[in-house]
Amino acid sequence: MTLTRIMLAVLAACLGTTPLAANAYRARLPADEVIYFVLPDRFANGNPRNDRGGLRGDALRTGYDPTHKGFYHGGDIAGLTAQLDYIQAMGVTAIWFAPIFKNKAVQGAPGQESAGYHGYWVTDFTTVDPHFGTEAEFRAFVDAAHARGMKVYMDIITNHTADVIRYRECAGVPCPYRSIADFPYQRRAADGATINAGFLGDSVHSLENFARLNDLNWAYSVEVPADESTVKMPAWLNDPRYYHNRGNSTFRGESSLYGDFVGLDDLMTEHPRVVDGFIDIYGDWIDRFGIDGFRIDTARHVNPEFWQRFVPAMQARAAARGIPNFHIFGEVYRDGVDPGALAMYSRRDGFPALLDFSFQALAQSLIAGNAPTDLAERLFDGDLLYEGGATAALGLPTFLGNHDMGRMAHFIRTARAGISDDELLQRLMLANALMFASRGSPTIYYGDEQGFAGEGNDQDAREDMFPSRVASYNDNRLVGTATTTATANYNSQHPLYRQIAELARIRAVHAQLRRGRTVLRHGGDAPGLLAFSRQLDGHGELLVAMNTSTTALRRRVTVDALSQSWSLAGGSCRLQLIAPGSVELTIEPLGYCLWDASPNG
Repeated sequence: MTLTRIMLAVLAACLGTTPLAANAYRARLPADEVIYFVLPDRFANGNPRNDRGGLRGDALRTGYDPTHKGFYHGGDIAGLTAQLDYIQAMGVTAIWFAPIFKNKAVQGAPGQESAGYHGYWVTDFTTVDPHFGTEAEFRAFVDAAHARGMKVYMDIITNHTADVIRYRECAGVPCPYRSIADFPYQRRAADGATINAGFLGDSVHSLENFARLNDLNWAYSVEVPADESTVKMPAWLNDPRYYHNRGNSTFRGESSLYGDFVGLDDLMTEHPRVVDGFIDIYGDWIDRFGIDGFRIDTARHVNPEFWQRFVPAMQARAAARGIPNFHIFGEVYRDGVDPGALAMYSRRDGFPALLDFSFQALAQSLIAGNAPTDLAERLFDGDLLYEGGATAALGLPTFLGNHDMGRMAHFIRTARAGISDDELLQRLMLANALMFASRGSPTIYYGDEQGFAGEGNDQDAREDMFPSRVASYNDNRLVGTATTTATANYNSQHPLYRQIAELARIRAVHAQLRRGRTVLRHGGDAPGLLAFSRQLDGHGELLVAMNTSTTALRRRVTVDALSQSWSLAGGSCRLQLIAPGSVELTIEPLGYCLWDASPNG
């Protein structure tokens, strides 16, 4: 057997995905998964015939320009399906991809246009964007992933649609947010009465109450271009009454909930018609395709009452379809290591899991900066704040970078000017080790395993895996390889790919890394030793140690007194048992190791 086949056999045996139990993958918990996040447009072009999405004309009509970083490049579902071997051999067990719903091909002011290649400018929530392929190709992808024991997570949006609604007062320029206090909700009536927010939206969410709102021009004069008046699907989405229509959000205060997200039409998610409509929309995707989870975009910009209905409805729909562990995780974009800011959304809004921005901030501070290693205590202690406590925190998707904020390699280069390529590779490997050894579901941003670095956030961090024609991508210096994005990058021998595959194997073999509790063993007031144990009853203790400094270290740390027989599980460092409950670690600069203690006795 090849090394890849051996590794896949080990993963299948440990995680229950053998061919003899075709649906055994359904039993895996979110904590068991290794997730791979991909933008289909940038991953692989399996069918060049759909590059223009069936549209005619130039790039401003079709959205297709493979030389421009803000337009479609041709990647699609067929290409993603063809690369499942590459993805699975890395140890990935779940694929999360950016939205594939039909998008507005191009939007933006003249001279500032870009395309909906990323998937977040939806017009039709009921079908696949023709740029990405067909529903039949999507079904083939889901079936192919499931046949391998891999789960499929869809990226969904409920906060907004594409930018279709116009405001007469703004004449093509961004409209400032107009508050509820200054521009109350109104109704046409003989007495000319107004309906304030407390009565209408914040406390009374009934169809009867919303029916009283028959004048939607409370903040701006609303217009819908005639040629776009029926572009949205389902058809109810074309009615401006179901939108807030208050201008652009400032992402503070009430505008965070009621303002347009950079011009995108902000849905009135308090309205019961909108809630019911999205339950129907996304429940149908579960029913038709048997997908395994949702990542929810812009979750913090939707009112809590919406999620309190939507999340249980999706879980019930999935359970009825025979999907017991449907994974729902919300995006609440927060800076800094502040678990409480995320945990609120699990307690108040009812999210089972959230993208772990606190972990990302910790990893960036430790690996790219000069943060003290005791910063980790804030993250681990914060696990108790989530609904369900530390057990719930096991299912938080952890990540190092993404399509919005940028890549870890870029963060390191920015923070450590003049860093050598060798040190950058070491630091990226240290970051991967931290992600795979910590609680949560490690989430790889496509291309990180090939040393993609990017030159910033957003469009600058969305490179092509297939040969790119974007000049600003092709002049990037990749990490761990002499190639560029001008050539295809699916190299299973890349040092980062090989390391991720090995870390995934270790995680599959050692249940402590998937389901064990975390005990901090050492954190200092400067870069240096970070050590923590992952403990699981019946499996013993697994000690994780890493050196975030550029100086070798030797230090003693406390361990469980029953942990007296140790074996190296991964990485490289020296461990010496000093006495029951004490070991001495010797670690090279920017090194890491994992030591497993068999149950004593």
